[in-house]
Amino acid sequence: MMLKKLIWLLLLVLPTTLFAQSALTGNIFDNDNRSTLLQGVTVKNLSNKGFVLTDKDGHFAIPAKVGDLISFGMAGYETDTVYLINLFPRNVYLRVQVNTLNTISVTTAKISPYLNYKDPDAKPARGVDYSKDRGGLRLNLGYGKYRREQAKLQELEENEKYQDEISKNFTADYIKTLLKFEGEDLKNFMAMFRPTVGQVKAERPFNYAYYTVQAYHSWLKLAPSQRKLPSLTKKTN
Repeated sequence: MMLKKLIWLLLLVLPTTLFAQSALTGNIFDNDNRSTLLQGVTVKNLSNKGFVLTDKDGHFAIPAKVGDLISFGMAGYETDTVYLINLFPRNVYLRVQVNTLNTISVTTAKISPYLNYKDPDAKPARGVDYSKDRGGLRLNLGYGKYRREQAKLQELEENEKYQDEISKNFTADYIKTLLKFEGEDLKNFMAMFRPTVGQVKAERPFNYAYYTVQAYHSWLKLAPSQRKLPSLTKKTN
């Protein structure tokens, strides 16, 4: 009789234990008013693509394991992303999203040297004539070479903008908040896995936390000898 009771107890407890070991649970609050629980927050497991919504009590439970990347997002709040080092229940506090515009002081203006340049070999583009009979105005699309030069300048400025964004986000301090990295390994990792402009442009907004953790998994798959940048040595005659 005692043995049967023990078996029934194990059957009742075991599923709960297994679920606890393979799921992350917790509650989500408003950061400014920490007694306010948030309903309808999207909790995503970016590693296995699963997601759930918090209930009316702000509670969530999502399948997960150590090493997964979990994001918490809701309209009107800043998205928070965490890298799981354990599956302990946790409270998450989301900050209200505030959009502010910085004051810009214009002190100088740069005029493009190509502004008044005309290609002597260029042919004017065909004008679109919207005369009085048609009701409208006449447009002239300008010169081909000038437009190509302007496109190149715009591309360079856009590339510089993305490089600045990468430099501000993919920093040693930021990586240390996600991963255990120090010294030469950190320098090599940043040099080898710095996001490219193409990667950042392809996903807007770019999720630096998710990218960094994915890059770290790729780093771990490399042999120790491959985790270093090749040293440059000068050849002497």
